[in-house]
Amino acid sequence: MKIVVVGAGGRLGAALIREFRPKYDVIGFDHAQLDLSNLKGLRENVGAITFDVLINAAAFTNVDACETKRDHAFRINAEAPAVLAEICNENDAKLIHFSTDYVFDGEKHTPYTEEDQANPISAYGESKVAGERNVLAVGEKHLVVRVSWVFGPDRPSFVDAMIKRAQQDEKVDAIADKFSTPTYTQDIAEMLARVLDDWSRRASASDGLGAGRLHGILHFANAGKCSWQEYAQWALDCCRDAGVSLKGTTVGALKLSEMTHLRQGSGGQAPWVARRPAYSVLSIAKYTELTSAPPRTWREAVADYITHFYSKK
Repeated sequence: MKIVVVGAGGRLGAALIREFRPKYDVIGFDHAQLDLSNLKGLRENVGAITFDVLINAAAFTNVDACETKRDHAFRINAEAPAVLAEICNENDAKLIHFSTDYVFDGEKHTPYTEEDQANPISAYGESKVAGERNVLAVGEKHLVVRVSWVFGPDRPSFVDAMIKRAQQDEKVDAIADKFSTPTYTQDIAEMLARVLDDWSRRASASDGLGAGRLHGILHFANAGKCSWQEYAQWALDCCRDAGVSLKGTTVGALKLSEMTHLRQGSGGQAPWVARRPAYSVLSIAKYTELTSAPPRTWREAVADYITHFYSKK
């Protein structure tokens, strides 16, 4: 199987490259090699390659910047995925496109399923919904994978910022009334490997089933849910157990509403421009049924990350 990974230099893309290179013929494009805002260049560079699967792990993910750069956000998050889907159709290949829990408004209080209606409350969320719809409109074989609160060793994320702050200051705060699930890039890569193995097996099967189940929308996250405060506190607890030196060991509580009223420089944070969903937990029931491999808990994943990567920095 020949796989192209777009966004190979990002947090998720780098993990996908690590996971797939020993198993498959993999070509990776980072931002310097492939600018998704250049749709003509996208067609010329990716369209010239023959492949079986294209994974789009690239996006414009600065949630606040998307509010003031809407055209740029929609070009990268919505128009570029449509072009990639068209290129895949021309190659008779499959596109796996990554999306986000921010497609939801946060008004629900139980995990969002793949069948729940998307209703974004930010320009970022709107652009990602548009990208999902564009991909699925181009070809019925393509797959959209939604993930949440992604962390991993290849690029700093929320958990790294909290640990860095705790290393520098005794006072550490995080939002206590916003809920989702931290998801480890290593686990996403392993999850996708299972999906690809299943797809490849079904596509080559003589029973004619093909890869019928592996299209549309699929949610993946580590198991469980938490607030940002719980997430940060667990990370600091894991650091303590791993021998990472910290000045701050207890995470105080902030409210989601406070983040839009912070003055510049208050607590080292800037006010938010875009709204965020207060609850965006993704149901992983469909993935678990599909693979018979329930994801490990977010606490196990965070502990693994800190033990094997962060404590070595």
